[in-house]
Amino acid sequence: MSQQPSAAPTPTSAVATVAKRRDWWRDAVIYQVYPRSFADSNGDGMGDLEGVRSRLPYLRDLGVDAVWLSPFYASPQADAGYDVADYRAVDPMFGNLLDADALIRDARELGLRIIVDLVPNHSSDQHEWFKRALREGPGSSLRDRYHFMPGKGADGELPPNDWESIFGGPAWTRVTEPDGNPGEWYLHLFAPEQPDFNWEHPAVGDEFRSVLRFWLDMGVDGFRIDVAHGLVKAAGLPDLGAHDQLKLLGNDVMPFFDQDGVHEIYRQWRLILDEYSGERIFVAEAWTPTVERTANYVRPDELHQAFNFQYLATEWDAEELREVIDRTLEAMRPVGAPATWVLSNHDVTRHATRFANPPGLGTQIRTAGDREVGLRRARAATLLMLALPGSAYVYQGEELGLPDVVDLPDEVRQDPAYFRGAGQDGFRDGCRVPIPWTREGSSYGFGEGGSWLPQPSGWGELSVEAQTGAPGSTLELYRTALGIRRARPELGAGDSVEWLKAPAGVLAFRRGEFVCVANTTGEAVTTPAYGRVLLASGEVNETTDGEAKLPADTTVWLTTTT
Repeated sequence: MSQQPSAAPTPTSAVATVAKRRDWWRDAVIYQVYPRSFADSNGDGMGDLEGVRSRLPYLRDLGVDAVWLSPFYASPQADAGYDVADYRAVDPMFGNLLDADALIRDARELGLRIIVDLVPNHSSDQHEWFKRALREGPGSSLRDRYHFMPGKGADGELPPNDWESIFGGPAWTRVTEPDGNPGEWYLHLFAPEQPDFNWEHPAVGDEFRSVLRFWLDMGVDGFRIDVAHGLVKAAGLPDLGAHDQLKLLGNDVMPFFDQDGVHEIYRQWRLILDEYSGERIFVAEAWTPTVERTANYVRPDELHQAFNFQYLATEWDAEELREVIDRTLEAMRPVGAPATWVLSNHDVTRHATRFANPPGLGTQIRTAGDREVGLRRARAATLLMLALPGSAYVYQGEELGLPDVVDLPDEVRQDPAYFRGAGQDGFRDGCRVPIPWTREGSSYGFGEGGSWLPQPSGWGELSVEAQTGAPGSTLELYRTALGIRRARPELGAGDSVEWLKAPAGVLAFRRGEFVCVANTTGEAVTTPAYGRVLLASGEVNETTDGEAKLPADTTVWLTTTT
């Protein structure tokens, strides 16, 4: 079945639509822009805010409701901007505050909302507070705003506890004091260039409440909170008593993650947000052991949404998908929060590549797998995700069906975890390769000066230019699906689905007059004829004699109305 692109709304009608929508975030489709890899306006090989601004009409026409921007703050870029030196400034590689203001204004005129990243767990080691703390030495009041501690051992030569960095190695670095001698240690759950704030110190809370107001006054519509589960550490910073701690993440509550004290911080933040008109929102990046603990972050007086990483990590398997869908909806229902659904982001292998590989390899995969199978499953997974109640997130380029670039040469990699001895795999660069806009050009329309990570030679055939108007292309599938979702109120709304009887390996559910059927098997399956086809991720045949043939790894949307 071929898909036809839906008509794009005009800027005027888009603004009118946004203005009329209340609780917009409950069923919003939010598009993640990784600024350095989206569009380059000045030819330096690095994406920037003006580049994003120039492509906003594309995002409006795609049919998304909001745009989430990964960090563009002033930063030494030790971790691609997640090491912030100044929370009120734009890094020169991305532009300046005037560019940010123009982007926010243009987005509003196009009917798009802007969500910015906030990084409150840690700063850059080039943040003025941290630099002063080092200069002033032991006893400095600035050191109390971070976690500085004396080491263990006769001469303080051992870290204060056994915590390990998410990027590998110990979570502590010893400093050289102003007198030239080895001195105290500071905590960094990520890279050494990212010292953790001490949220027990009142100055830290005061600073971030001020930062929130700064960007809200600029007109942003919300914040995605990086490491939202990490701000508060267990009292006394106790030893964990285990090695290979990264393997424990997501299974247990850790002394440095998902501590109950974080919730009081977010209650204070919510009071600030609610002072502003326009339904501004918070979105938590909270890696928790269960969806039930994730629900703690989205209680009525805290945050609005939390990423559903349990769903992202689920294999392409009907039984596993149904279980995580049911658990998610059940967990969110008591707190009145919408579920969120996400398949890819800037930290994991793109789902077109994950699904191309055998199950059980996790969310960071180094092999290309079967590209045809991966793309087929990725398209089917997208229609399934967009049919579920709640809000959905789309990572830039997934609407083009982009795979991960798994064969980047070692010398071009920039993921800081790649250069450490253990910890994360360090292969996140593969999902951060700049996206292609045109068939030709030195960087396929990304910019005139090449790209900061090399693009594959076949990137042009996956470009926006190549796929626009092409029947059956992944881009047109997304455009059509988002158009249908916006036109049908039962999609995205609500907090439940009605499961229908279906063959093994097939998910089928009803939402009002809408039915979604997903075949997760590698074989064609005969299903009941649930209704008239609206859209399918692959070629499907019309029903005969009350039955339908659903191809392998295919999702179809239907309506029960004639």
